[in-house]
Amino acid sequence: MPLLLSILMTCIVSAISTLRGVGFTPNFLRIWPSAWLISWLVAFPTLLLVLPVVRRATAALVRSS
Repeated sequence: MPLLLSILMTCIVSAISTLRGVGFTPNFLRIWPSAWLISWLVAFPTLLLVLPVVRRATAALVRSS
């Protein structure tokens, strides 16, 4: 799940950021894949590191409700 989630989220976010930065130009499809790869290389390990903390926080919130 973290792998697919990180791929999907970084794909969408990097596409939006690239569109805002350069616009929908002929260069977009050349620039966006490298922007996506860089963001995924950061996001996937980060997701793996924070996932246990998020699970504990979610469990605590559910228990306290």
